[in-house]
Amino acid sequence: MKATIWHNPNCGTSRKTLDILRETPGVDLEVVEYLKAPPSRETLAQLYADAGLTPRQGLRTRGSPAEELGLLEADAETILDAMAREPILIERPLVRTDKGVRLCRPQEVVREIL
Repeated sequence: MKATIWHNPNCGTSRKTLDILRETPGVDLEVVEYLKAPPSRETLAQLYADAGLTPRQGLRTRGSPAEELGLLEADAETILDAMAREPILIERPLVRTDKGVRLCRPQEVVREIL
């Protein structure tokens, strides 16, 4: 099974999710450090749609400038634009497999798509 994780190595939940993926037999893993290689706005929109989330639900509010940028009450289009410009605004980790997409908070959520 192919799996892609949008990963931040400084995040404990992201590291734990990555460990689960690495420990799962048969997973062909792609790790994308999204702060270095951010997903496009279109990719983000598709990931959230596939996960059944709104961009607001995928917005990282803790440890990011979301509040200062006025994003807490912003519409989806504004949030996606901001995420594409400043990937620190993306809550992590996002994981995509053949079975779907999940925002893996807590990390055990990844098991739903393995």
